[in-house]
Amino acid sequence: MNNKLTEAIKHLIIINVILFVAPQLLKLDFSNVLALHYPKNEHFGFWQYVTHMFMHGSFGHILFNMYGLWAFGTPLEQMWGKNKFIFFYFSAGIGAGLIYTLANYYQFNGIYEQLLDFGLSNAEIQNILNVGSYNDSRIAISNEEMIKFYSLYHTPAVGTSGAVYGILVAFGMYFKDAKLALIFFPVPIAAKYFIPVILLGDIFFGMTKYSIGNVAHFAHIGGALIGFIIAWYWKKNQFKVH
Repeated sequence: MNNKLTEAIKHLIIINVILFVAPQLLKLDFSNVLALHYPKNEHFGFWQYVTHMFMHGSFGHILFNMYGLWAFGTPLEQMWGKNKFIFFYFSAGIGAGLIYTLANYYQFNGIYEQLLDFGLSNAEIQNILNVGSYNDSRIAISNEEMIKFYSLYHTPAVGTSGAVYGILVAFGMYFKDAKLALIFFPVPIAAKYFIPVILLGDIFFGMTKYSIGNVAHFAHIGGALIGFIIAWYWKKNQFKVH
């Protein structure tokens, strides 16, 4: 294996960079069309399960994802071949989006049902989501929960992190003794230990209120899960496509 830029990864990086730079140069916002919205949001479209993978929120976001795609995806594409790698990449990314949506639906619907139980109508709840504020003594829910409710409805997901997490898991399965390190913890650790720790962190932050920043932890978990299933099946059956 070597670090030469492989065909599929090269084109994926080019597309990601173009869709990151072009809107800034053209002063256009494609997020309402291409980012992944909550299904009840008026901007939602099924194509967004694919297109959100090519949208990024900041330079650091795209840099981290493209580095992960290159660093961990290169040996996988060299081993699997272009077609198999592309199938894996999109499967993990789309799967990440679907699991992210399911996790958001569970949280959103839980709060929605509480509001109905308090006597609010569907129209009143929709108005809260539209205006982002309320003044109703019937609502016995914490302000923190109401902010989450509003955010789940309005905040779109962007980035190919889910697919990259799938790639990371597959890399760990095939190259378990490779040494990896975090920028803020620059001590090399074998992939077979490093990757589970990263995933446990996402599970913890995704299921608690301690998440740092606006991170789609369940998309990471979803991509990792789909990546694990596919990579495990291929490894077990020695499925080769070139």
